Amino acid sequence: MDKLNFKNKKITVMGLGLHGGGLAVTKFLAQKGALLTVTDLKNEKQLKSSLNQLRGFKIKYVLGQHKLSDFRNAQMIIQNPGVSRDSRFLLEAKKHKIPIETDLSLFFQLCPSSKIIGITGTKGKSTTTTLIYNIIKAQKKDAVMGGNIRISPLEFLKKIKSQTPVILELSSWQLEGLAERKISPPIAVITNILVDHLNTYKNLADYAQAKSMIFKYQKPNDIIILNKENALTLKMAKKARAKVYFFSKQKLNKNESGTYPEKNWLIFQTKGKKKKILKLSEIQLPGSHNLENILAAVCLVKTFGIPDKIIKRVIRQFGGIEGRLQLIREHKGIKYYNDTTATTPDAVIAALNTFDHKVVLLAGGTDKKLDFKNLAKMIKAKVRALILFEGTATEKLVAELRKINFNQEIVFVDSMKEAFKQAKYILQEGDAFILSPGAASFGLFINEFDRGEQFNKIVKNLK
Repeated sequence: MDKLNFKNKKITVMGLGLHGGGLAVTKFLAQKGALLTVTDLKNEKQLKSSLNQLRGFKIKYVLGQHKLSDFRNAQMIIQNPGVSRDSRFLLEAKKHKIPIETDLSLFFQLCPSSKIIGITGTKGKSTTTTLIYNIIKAQKKDAVMGGNIRISPLEFLKKIKSQTPVILELSSWQLEGLAERKISPPIAVITNILVDHLNTYKNLADYAQAKSMIFKYQKPNDIIILNKENALTLKMAKKARAKVYFFSKQKLNKNESGTYPEKNWLIFQTKGKKKKILKLSEIQLPGSHNLENILAAVCLVKTFGIPDKIIKRVIRQFGGIEGRLQLIREHKGIKYYNDTTATTPDAVIAALNTFDHKVVLLAGGTDKKLDFKNLAKMIKAKVRALILFEGTATEKLVAELRKINFNQEIVFVDSMKEAFKQAKYILQEGDAFILSPGAASFGLFINEFDRGEQFNKIVKNLK
């Protein structure tokens, strides 16, 4: 089957979802005249917002279940990145030698641009992606951004020309979809690899292997940018076929290329020559984890040939992104921060580390088979009171807090509304109230974005 001609081809889309990728690929294929079957374990009511956007297209829906026949009788399967590799439905398609694609793998095969940039990592990838995009777009107005940030790049495929910069945030699941086609972006960044998603991957090595797909199929003239201070990404440098650049909070060796801080300056070094890019005091974003994100972004845009004056101007103005330790409002002397995308204990530790006074923390939810020992210690040191959403991660965190005799107030809630009702009795002038869950959102919220939006809405309506 000609993958570039979808007209009258029988295609099954597995996972319509609510994040945008499934919706975008369905719309794209419907417009190309494909004979579509869309199947999702969610029901019609749960998928209402996505289904509304597909009105007018001729699509067969199988909702609330998957049927093996839809995977046996198709000419192509489109897999939503969240679907497990071991799904019996995908294995059925493989048994019948039916090609399995994702919205990203289709995009890479159809995209005319030679300037594709991919960013992955456990923490910091959205901030790094957005900053890279902002800097490049300040010089190259046709730059586009998509991927794991709820924007499928298929949505802007028509606009892309051969020199259009395409900046993509890529999750480990999306990278696995590209690996099936032996595709890696020509320019890539791995921000770090930390323990996460152990509910999906066998172990940390399995998860790191998925992340390494971002450079596995690169060519010798391509570029990979790695975190020198992260043990797993440092190891990857030896396996890279492309040119390796590092970013580090420590000084690089003379023979290494990349970025690092030195005496209040952010330095870019290549071929043994150092260049001062901007003063560290000009950076708006708080936290050492954000310094890493900025070092990674600057390293990339320098290899991309963006002038220093543009880099400086954009970084001076960059205040972070939605849902990443985002200050929503100060009300009656209390600062409210939305850090909903902190879905691991490490991410919450990084958030708490940016405050030098005690905070009130709103956390908890569903466990991803992660360890909460270190987070419990950080909470004991930094948190004045704790409000926790019910869930399996919450149970694990509370068990760790009991072991170390955490004796501050803990309140359990089952909704965002209830969290704010309880917070009223706890919050005092001068407090920071932070939504930084350290867990998945399953059960109480549609997804992490819904959780953040509910938080923002209540904060904005505080009287």
